Amino acid sequence: MNPILGIDFGQARIGLAISDELRLLAHPLETIPANKDSRKRISEIVRHRKIDKIVIGIPRHMSGEIGDAAKRALNFAAELRQQLPCPIETWDERLTTVAANRALTAAGKKTRETRKFVDQVAAQMILQGFLDRERNAAEAKQAD
Repeated sequence: MNPILGIDFGQARIGLAISDELRLLAHPLETIPANKDSRKRISEIVRHRKIDKIVIGIPRHMSGEIGDAAKRALNFAAELRQQLPCPIETWDERLTTVAANRALTAAGKKTRETRKFVDQVAAQMILQGFLDRERNAAEAKQAD
């Protein structure tokens, strides 16, 4: 199997994570600036790494409503769908950036040091959640 790319979309930075080929674990990949070149960089990664699918986190409000940040992420997903040949799915990513910051702090990283990693770790958490759901669904199907 080819890997899956996870994306944590932000106004300033975009965190990227990639699955292993067995699609069991997500790993931080890189952080790119959110600018006119970001879609080009993601396209390069998709081609170079032979990505089968992309999962983009949608930061819903705790109530489940879609706010401005979620609308921007959904627009970004729509733009990527027009540009890339692989399927693109969205994933509810409430509180992943908060969890990523906590994980990095718990690992002894200072806030100033975490800025370049937090988006990658958030993307990793988004992707890992997706991978876990897919694996659990496959196991449940086999049990039937």
